[in-house]
Amino acid sequence: MQADNPYGGSSLPSFGGGGTETTMNPIVLVALIVLIVVIFTLPRKAVIGPLLLAVILIPLGQQMYIAGVHWLALRIIILCALARVMVTKSESRAGKLAGGFNNVDWAFFGCVVCMMVGFVLQYMDEGALVNQFGVCIDFAGVYFVLRALIQEEKDVYRALQFLAFATLILAIGMLWEQLALQNAFGLLGGTRSFPEIREGKIRSQGSFQHSLTAGVFAATLLPLFVLLWKNGKAKVAGAIGLVGCTVMTLCSNCSSPLLAYVAGLFAICLWPIRKNMQAVRRGMVVVLVALHLTMSAPVWFLIARIDLTGSSSGYHRAELVDQLIQHFSDWWLIGTKDSATWGYDMWDQQNQYVNIAETGGLGALVLFIAMISRAFARLGNARKLANSKEEEWLLWYLGAALFAIVVGFFGVNEFDQAKVSWMMLIAMIIAITTPILQKETAKQLRPTTELPERDEVAVAGTGNGGWWGSEL
Repeated sequence: MQADNPYGGSSLPSFGGGGTETTMNPIVLVALIVLIVVIFTLPRKAVIGPLLLAVILIPLGQQMYIAGVHWLALRIIILCALARVMVTKSESRAGKLAGGFNNVDWAFFGCVVCMMVGFVLQYMDEGALVNQFGVCIDFAGVYFVLRALIQEEKDVYRALQFLAFATLILAIGMLWEQLALQNAFGLLGGTRSFPEIREGKIRSQGSFQHSLTAGVFAATLLPLFVLLWKNGKAKVAGAIGLVGCTVMTLCSNCSSPLLAYVAGLFAICLWPIRKNMQAVRRGMVVVLVALHLTMSAPVWFLIARIDLTGSSSGYHRAELVDQLIQHFSDWWLIGTKDSATWGYDMWDQQNQYVNIAETGGLGALVLFIAMISRAFARLGNARKLANSKEEEWLLWYLGAALFAIVVGFFGVNEFDQAKVSWMMLIAMIIAITTPILQKETAKQLRPTTELPERDEVAVAGTGNGGWWGSEL
């Protein structure tokens, strides 16, 4: 996992770097042209499915070299989707985003800005600016497109059905890697042609850049596919997704995906004590503090003890956290480009939180954690207001998926297309919680303001904003 950029160890060229050749397979080029036509011709609601299939299944290294810039297939797709979103008239009074711009959005875009500014200030050259233009598309562009395309519950289920079939295709490919020691997606180009073998374990990766990202991507989808199966509207797709994500997780042969998979199941099983989660959270904090005070090593070295496959590098993950804390003065302001000097393999930032801190500084890390925290808060507040057990279950499964991702982040930095999954989940959470929170806001306003119903809905678009911000 040799790294040459701060977003996670990909040696692939990006904006402003690498070779000067187009490395796009003709099959991918045809698929890309078809997708662009689909993006501009299908109804908005139908775009999300083909978009996700293409983003997930096309290897990140597929690119075109035009005018001195490497245009990754992912970025071409997102720019076209952005154009479609911008020219399409919004069906919602709140604008192009479900519920308008909220506190989760503020935290996300604030984090991206901190990371981009930090990177440019660290390198201080024109190449860094060009590089960050590409990163802006990868993060801000993808997030905005997903927020605009996932507006309601039907959009959530539609996206999950397409993801279920994507995981099935990937699972078949990763099984083939186990049997034939050849990556079918690698034949297209843009990713490894042969799987990595560590300690005798074959680590399949499919269309992804590494087995870690492939496995965590699949593992964190488990609660969502359980939701798809349980709601009765798409049991076949749900079952396909469950099989696909399980096979992908196992074929990756990495501890982080297995841990995220178990975390998702564990979160689902907490349903019976859902009304006592505050006590559970406080109990977990007390336990961690007690362990930190009694252990011979800091509590984060518990990560070093996790090895579910016999070929994991848990000590490296713990050391990443330890070195980050020890070198706080080096990175807190704008991040650092010198983490490789902190110790052996410290360049390999396979921890999402460490990667964000070293790229954008303390501000980026705080905003990233705030985004996750606000997403959990929206789910918790909405669950208390849910009108039915089915609606409550929907919110719980989304929370379980978010918890799985939070756990997975401790073992992987999602530097390739895997990052689309957690941004998609945030978009789903906002789309599902917005109408519930808006109704409650309207109820609270009615006795004191006597606003017409139309205005109540508009005001309610601020949601659970608090001091973080409100609808723009």
